[in-house]
Amino acid sequence: MTTDTIETAPGPEVHAFEADVSKLLHMMVHSVYSDKDVFLRELISNAADACEKLRYEAITDPALLGDDPRPKITITLDPDQHRLTIADNGIGMTAADMGETLGTIARSGTKAFMDRIAATKAGEGTGDTQLIGQFGVGFYSAFMVAGKVDVLSRRAGSDEAAMWSSDGQGTYTIASVSTVEAPTRGTRIVLHLLEDANDYAERWQIERIVKAQSGHVPVPIELLDKPDGEASEIADGTALWTRPKSEVTPEDYTDFYRSLAGQFDAPALTLHYRAEGRHEYNVLAFIPEARPFDLFDPDRKGRMKLYVRRVFITDEATLLPRYLRFVRGLVDSADLPLNMSREMIQDSPILTAIQKGLTGKVLGELEKTARDNPESYAKIWDTFGAVLKEGLYEDFERREALLKLARFKTTASGAEWRSLEDYVAAMKDNQTAIYYAAGTDLDRLATSPQLEGFRARGIEVLLLPDQVDSFWVTSGLDHGGKPFKSVTQGAADLTLIPLAEGADAPTTEASPETEAFLAFVKDTLGDAVSDVRASARLTQSAVCLVASESALDRNLEKLLAGSGQVPAGAKPVLEVNPGHAQIERLAALPADDTLRTDAAHLLLDEARIADGEPPVDPRAFAVRLGRLIERAAR
Repeated sequence: MTTDTIETAPGPEVHAFEADVSKLLHMMVHSVYSDKDVFLRELISNAADACEKLRYEAITDPALLGDDPRPKITITLDPDQHRLTIADNGIGMTAADMGETLGTIARSGTKAFMDRIAATKAGEGTGDTQLIGQFGVGFYSAFMVAGKVDVLSRRAGSDEAAMWSSDGQGTYTIASVSTVEAPTRGTRIVLHLLEDANDYAERWQIERIVKAQSGHVPVPIELLDKPDGEASEIADGTALWTRPKSEVTPEDYTDFYRSLAGQFDAPALTLHYRAEGRHEYNVLAFIPEARPFDLFDPDRKGRMKLYVRRVFITDEATLLPRYLRFVRGLVDSADLPLNMSREMIQDSPILTAIQKGLTGKVLGELEKTARDNPESYAKIWDTFGAVLKEGLYEDFERREALLKLARFKTTASGAEWRSLEDYVAAMKDNQTAIYYAAGTDLDRLATSPQLEGFRARGIEVLLLPDQVDSFWVTSGLDHGGKPFKSVTQGAADLTLIPLAEGADAPTTEASPETEAFLAFVKDTLGDAVSDVRASARLTQSAVCLVASESALDRNLEKLLAGSGQVPAGAKPVLEVNPGHAQIERLAALPADDTLRTDAAHLLLDEARIADGEPPVDPRAFAVRLGRLIERAAR
């Protein structure tokens, strides 16, 4: 295999990178990266993927393998010419493939990547070594060590070859090349190393990186000390998932996870087992420590790969439900036929059985971790709990298992997570429901006026700040026969639950003057509210808003209205604390006092602001508040 300068056909086509890509390349070369070794792992991973794709296509077209059926990756050193070559005999690329894959990149990923670099430079990031793997821009990392990159490739089964070349400064060329110069099949990447990166043409350096980061890719890796040297194998391509667990070290798992996932964190949880019986398959799955940047992307799919007898088939099979999309890993089946199409595999009853078994295993391993190692599980839940809770809404069959896994911040938990078992064990005498407050901000939820009456009786309330929370709690499920009930919906009948020691009872009985004032407020506000009533849940605040018993929970109504699924403008109930000094003084005002009208509107706006909403009419609110301040200053 030669790495000499390649003669290209006349007139190579010159292309400009997209603006985002050009900026990205510059940032990568001049950015915060201190560990440039990542480039080799990324290029080896790409080469391994190319070999796996060829193995799949060769199932239906064995001629693609020609007389070279054994996949391999070859790294060639050329310290005299300051070059490093990474070659594979995989699927290869056409000129069109090169323009599509090497000249463009998803804009959303690019923007997120550059925003993260900017944050790291500003001291907001948590480390630079994870950035490439998180944002899927691995090929471009080559420009951290190379002033020029040449990619020579021929697709398997094709008689045409092409070369992509760029110095990373804003343009690239694609040209047809002689098949004499091209590999018989696959891709050869030639890095013209920068002066400060010459040690990447040294054997000790390459062996160190391969052993640390790519020692378990499922394709053998060979190393040549010089272009015409003898090849020696530095990684045997053994499939880690086929080895007994007793022979695999934690370092092996971490190495494999990083190669598979393209990230630099370590797995928080590793699941490695062989299923035997009606169906046989190997599983190697990881729950990451770090949250992927696109975890909540609506188009994000799972990250589990499907193999059949060590042949990569697809990474688009639905092996786990969507709420487990953060799990990375693979399943290697011994039962699925190699020549089955990807569409048929998705509909296969064998795959359905694998999906069910794998999902049960992952949830079982999470439950075991929660029981045996609560601290580790708390970190997993902190990272992925918002996604796992999607299963409470989507997966009726496994709701009970997911409820056992669920953890919550509550009015009694402080910074700790609480399980529903913890909550039920702490329920008060005569308490018949699990109470919750749903919203978008944990701190605001914790200080909601609607919680005051519950605190007075020592009743713990779940604080639910994730969007999915408003859906699963209203889907009709319960826990141990206890339904979930919102503290912002319906009347709060707490009288049967005794007060906490030393707590003052809420004033629920209104004086005749206050009753008259509440009737006036309701009449003044008209259609802005569905009712105005004395509150059994307020002990310190003057007012709050709740939904009527038959209406949607307030936060759910906001979410659905925001997405256009229900009309906006459901009329809330304004609850008033009849024992509050502010209300008593307003009720004592003469019936003809103009302040009463302003006060009615200001009370509604006060309640809306406490809920994180703007006043009904900000201009009118400012005018009324001005009149109130003017009167108070007399």
